[in-house]
This record gives sequence, structure tokens and C-alpha cells, in this order.
Amino acid sequence: MLGEFKAFIARGNVLDLAVAAIIGAAFATIAASLTDDIIMPVVGALFGGLDFSNYFVLLGPVPEGFTRDHTSYAALKEAGAAVLGWGQSVTVLINFLVLAFIIFLLVRYANRLLKRGADAPAGPSEVELLTEIRDELRRRG
Repeated sequence: MLGEFKAFIARGNVLDLAVAAIIGAAFATIAASLTDDIIMPVVGALFGGLDFSNYFVLLGPVPEGFTRDHTSYAALKEAGAAVLGWGQSVTVLINFLVLAFIIFLLVRYANRLLKRGADAPAGPSEVELLTEIRDELRRRG
């Protein structure tokens, strides 16, 4: 059983998938930072200093004994209040669009590289090479 497991793990597609998952997680962190630290502050500045993550609609009463900031989405959510966090959804949507656009650019670039490699003239096939070798051996022989 251990030998089968080693063979399974050593297969190229399993290792490729593991590497892709790790790189994907790191890439998502980079894209989230790009959105949170660069894009959203610019968008907020363009719209008058808005912080989208703190826009919400309170759907019910504030829990009894809640003494924190009534305008803080995070504090109300932590207290168990029914809040509709539409601003956070806008932020997540922008994160998704940025990540999707970056992935689009990477795939587009990779496709161009693959196309460029496909346009390169191909050498002779195995059959053609073997035929040439056979003919040369007959000629010499």
C-alpha cells in the first residue's frame, strides 16, 4: 500500500497540481494585497474617501448591551447583529475582477508563447529520419 501511495504521489500530474495549488494561494494573496492596498484606496479617493467595506444595512435591532461603534460593520457583525454588508461584497467583487484580469493576462501571454513555439518549423518526423537512415545504410552497404 505504501508503494502504491509513493507511485501515486510521484506521478507528474499530482505534483503539478500540488505546485499549482501552492502558487495559486500565493498569487491570491498578492492579488488581494494589490486590491486592498492599492486599488481600493484609489477607488475610495475617487469617490470622496469612501471605505466600501464599512457600508452596510442594519436589518434588525442592535443587540442589547452593545456599546461599541454602531457604524462599524465588523463590530456589529461580531456582536451578532443582522447586517447586510453590501460594501464588503463590492470589495470582494472588485478583488475577483482584479484577479480574473491578472489571470487573463497571464493566460494570454502563455498562449502567445505557445503559439510562437507552434509556428516554429518542425523538424523531420521519426519515420522520415528512420527512412533516411535506412536509405543511407543501403547506399553504403
